[in-house]
Amino acid sequence: MADAPGRVGAGVRLALTTLTVAPVRPGTIDRDVAAVAMSVAPAVGAVIGVIVAAIGIGAHRLGAPALVAGALVVAAGVLLTRGLHIDGLADTADALGSYRDRDAALDIMKRPDVGSFGVAAIVLVLLTQAAAAGAIVGRAGPVALAGVATAMAAGRLAIAVACRRGVPAARSDGLGALVAGTVGVPAIAVGGLAVLAVALAAVPDRPWQGPLAVGLSLAVAVLLVRHAVRRLGGITGDVLGAACELTVTVSYVVVSLW
Repeated sequence: MADAPGRVGAGVRLALTTLTVAPVRPGTIDRDVAAVAMSVAPAVGAVIGVIVAAIGIGAHRLGAPALVAGALVVAAGVLLTRGLHIDGLADTADALGSYRDRDAALDIMKRPDVGSFGVAAIVLVLLTQAAAAGAIVGRAGPVALAGVATAMAAGRLAIAVACRRGVPAARSDGLGALVAGTVGVPAIAVGGLAVLAVALAAVPDRPWQGPLAVGLSLAVAVLLVRHAVRRLGGITGDVLGAACELTVTVSYVVVSLW
């Protein structure tokens, strides 16, 4: 087992290589390192949020319509994450929408193709995100940065929440098995407070609205995880991606209602 500083460094590298396209070489990979990686996931999300928000704000200032600016925000987010979470959303929608038994549903998740439930989930989520993100970046300045960063950080906080202790893995291998049950309550609390601090600046005239967005979106993620545990026996990497995307979507929508 690595010492504490080494474990933190390896965890940060694992978070970057897992959650982004950053060309960082992973170090030691074990469950202790995975716990760090999932704990720092909200910070990674906030950084992604600032980057994609800047792209959207720039497009808006150049005269792009709100929906186009929002689409650029979403597209940049997909590119920076290799589409990993969107793929997980599609696979989870196909598996849970099939109403097949546990083994059959898990098998659906492994297939490379995307079914009708997956396509519908991707289209609806991306359209909703683009429209809401366009409304947020149209505000420009620090408010827009905070709004997008809130949604992206909340999505990664949902991953940490899904990996909390007591939540099992659906399989004995894969990403879900590595990270399931690794994150303690203190780490989630620290991450949650940090996300809420950013959320307070997302809608300055209504300081409660940003935290409300985080709370509602995380509630949706928790319900999804509970359903996955009931249907699949635990979480998988795909379930984590679906929880992230649903949380981002709900956060965008609530923050955009201004």
